[in-house]
Amino acid sequence: MMAAARRVLRTGYIARVHRARPGDPVPSVELPTATVRFLVPGDLGFARTDAVAGARDDVLALAVWAFREADASSRSDVDAQVQVGGTAAATDSPALDAAIALTNVVLREGAVHVGAGITAEVTAVRRALEAARMRWPLLAVDDLVAQLEAYRDRSARYRPEALADHLAELHARHRAVTSTAERRALRSRVLGTDEASETPLRRARLDGLGARVSAIGGERTVEIFLAHADSATVLVLRRTYETTGSGPELAGRRVAGVSIGALAGGAVVTESAARSASRAVRLGTRRLSRTEAMTSRGSWQDLPPALIADDLAALSDELDALPPRPVRARVEAELVRVIPVAEVHAVSYAPGAQRLDAVIADAAGVTAVVSATHTACAPGRLDSMAAALRGELRFVAGSVRRAGGGVVVDPIGFALDGSVVVPDLAEAARGADPDDAPSLATDAIGLALDEAVALLAELAHVGLQHAPATMPGRLRAAAGRLRRAGLRRVAEAVEALAGRLGPDPGDAAVAAWVDAHLRVNLAADMR
Repeated sequence: MMAAARRVLRTGYIARVHRARPGDPVPSVELPTATVRFLVPGDLGFARTDAVAGARDDVLALAVWAFREADASSRSDVDAQVQVGGTAAATDSPALDAAIALTNVVLREGAVHVGAGITAEVTAVRRALEAARMRWPLLAVDDLVAQLEAYRDRSARYRPEALADHLAELHARHRAVTSTAERRALRSRVLGTDEASETPLRRARLDGLGARVSAIGGERTVEIFLAHADSATVLVLRRTYETTGSGPELAGRRVAGVSIGALAGGAVVTESAARSASRAVRLGTRRLSRTEAMTSRGSWQDLPPALIADDLAALSDELDALPPRPVRARVEAELVRVIPVAEVHAVSYAPGAQRLDAVIADAAGVTAVVSATHTACAPGRLDSMAAALRGELRFVAGSVRRAGGGVVVDPIGFALDGSVVVPDLAEAARGADPDDAPSLATDAIGLALDEAVALLAELAHVGLQHAPATMPGRLRAAAGRLRRAGLRRVAEAVEALAGRLGPDPGDAAVAAWVDAHLRVNLAADMR
């Protein structure tokens, strides 16, 4: 056990230390694949982990070392994220360099011109990243390859914007660990060098917070969001079906003997769950596996405080303090929160965008916007949302982000007095009419950024070496609109890329594209 723990320590890992506090007197440490709770002070014999006994026995030592690191750094925070172990020399990795070389080939040639001959190089890069335990770059390479294969198959899964995001993400992670004096502290956080194997959980209770249904061609994907109280995290159960059905039809499909509707809106007790480092969860389907669902009455106030955002002002500050998205951990449902609703101020509908917006307030009167858009695969999404907003609404669960200077919630579930509503699984019905309040409007900054994002994605699609002759002029025009919107540094990066394009773009053109993409997308995330 200690030998395994020391191997992880030499590589380095990130842990979140939760000290005892009023209302939650049990100290705990959240590790990438397990959570350790110290039930009795000074006695490790009473330490408990949510991992099955024998699956990850090294986590107890990792948790103790995390507390020591937090104490040594003189941090008095109740919650502290710490980097434990690792060496600066380990950041110089040929595996990461090989991944960057692969992205450069793809960026120069574009998805249009990259053929199947790249398969051998991809295999070598994946093998090197796996050996180096660089989890996040490995997942980014997997997603990049999936986009290239989707283009070759003429699949609806292919999106130029997604391809561009994966290319820029790999460069961003490489820059973060090679271009700063604090490389050691960033290594495991940026590269995901922690243990990435699947971790079986002990008997666990999972509370359904809702679901999201999405459609790609003839496939429907259902993501079920489950709150795991023992680890204070939201886990995601994902299923894809070859069907053209909608959310209400999928609600009756079964996973581990339990319907999707019961999983998404109920309370599940299981003895066969396993979670990955990215917080995806899998339920066992063997004959001896036991998974039972109970009806939920929406008692989300009993969830861990880390999952409840009862102070919208503090939530806004938390979102502002997040590291840039391209270098954050690739964690499922990272920003899913449960928000208590003290009051619903207004509900409005934008017919052109088929979007329903609602302004909610917390107990202190701070407001946020709950916004959902209609889609054919979830026909009851807006109707059920409107009805929930008019009812005895207590909580809304959803993914949170910053937009327009405030907090915007993309809802996945609503807790009313005595029940849980999952909009994406609800039947279409005539809901309550929205107010005549004005809907959210797209601003000039958003339009300028959207145009720049589309141009950069087009370049990744066709390749820098095959960029059309009109591209430099289009980039300069987009830069002008960005400058008029007040984004001077972003405009300069886009203009610099326009000046680097030519018949034989080299490393300088690749670096200019990465600079422009990172600035444009970070500006879009922060607006």
